[in-house]
Amino acid sequence: MSPRVSIQSADFDLSAEVAALRAGDGGVGAIATFTGTVRERSGDAAISAMELEHYPGMTEAAIEAMIDAASARFDIRGARVIHRVGLLQPREQIVLVAVTSAHRGQAFQACEFLMDYLKTQAPFWKKETTPAGAQWVDARVADDEALARWGIAAGNAGGGAVAAPDAVA
Repeated sequence: MSPRVSIQSADFDLSAEVAALRAGDGGVGAIATFTGTVRERSGDAAISAMELEHYPGMTEAAIEAMIDAASARFDIRGARVIHRVGLLQPREQIVLVAVTSAHRGQAFQACEFLMDYLKTQAPFWKKETTPAGAQWVDARVADDEALARWGIAAGNAGGGAVAAPDAVA
């Protein structure tokens, strides 16, 4: 049985992860997945690289709690979250959220819930490198609004987010 959460620098194989998640569970009738990739552009600027950092141990625990919250809200059978860290190039995979359930509606909702939660609550920091240089990416109001649909207030955009690792004095 695969762990529910993996933070890793190596890429992942979507089909292998889905197969492992549903293996041996005859009650799975639906699998919903989300795979995020590094964009080639941020606004008008070309992105040449993205660097992701996290706090080991704290990040895994936060994502485990997110999966527990999804399990309490939705009738799901299993979940798997993989998040990559380190230096990534445009078009490379960053994140996988996969959820199994007996029915598609619950799988879709839980997958979306986990991704919204992950974008705002998991302790990750990302830095984009563009022709203007490298800079940490700020939290987005749209991500906080997406989480608010689930009745959870984030408040990350607008100054509530934790400072980027090299910004701490």
